[in-house]
Amino acid sequence: MRQELIKDDRVVQEVKKAIGETLNIDAVSISADHSLIKDLGAESLDFLDINYRLEQAFGIKMARHFILEHIEEMFGEGAAIDPNGQLTEKAVKIMKLRLGENSAALEPGMDMDQVPAMITVATMARGVMDILDSLPVKCANCGASSWKSEDGTHVVCSACSEEAPYMDGDDLIREWLTSAQESHGIF
Repeated sequence: MRQELIKDDRVVQEVKKAIGETLNIDAVSISADHSLIKDLGAESLDFLDINYRLEQAFGIKMARHFILEHIEEMFGEGAAIDPNGQLTEKAVKIMKLRLGENSAALEPGMDMDQVPAMITVATMARGVMDILDSLPVKCANCGASSWKSEDGTHVVCSACSEEAPYMDGDDLIREWLTSAQESHGIF
């Protein structure tokens, strides 16, 4: 379900803020198409800090594992990454479905270590929005179907004030991979 309480531009703003605070960069100078690694100088540990800041900002749980790891876990070793550490054709197909226009550089045989550099501010924002869009129709606590957000980042039930229970990022990726596999038959 596409939730309407937290707007895309607010998500992008919070992603830029989290990145800026982590990397000591003015968030105003960050654009949606900046690569966190190539353009902003992020390192692997920085992603943990950025994810933590986003979790705190929105009351969500970001994915702990990258999509390639989930492909390997769900469809078997070698499904996404060959023995030489290169992307398989199937991994590229599924990642192109997931990343859309941000995936033009993906090619079978590409070294897997090149993939993290493709993560942009917009990619991070999309990941947050996907989690926010897992907002259930009804509150599990009281059954009401009236959510609200007074601060623009946290959603609570307007009847009982229970925090919104979103899917966690890893569960969401696994669910998406299952759905993509069923509809596209890649694996």
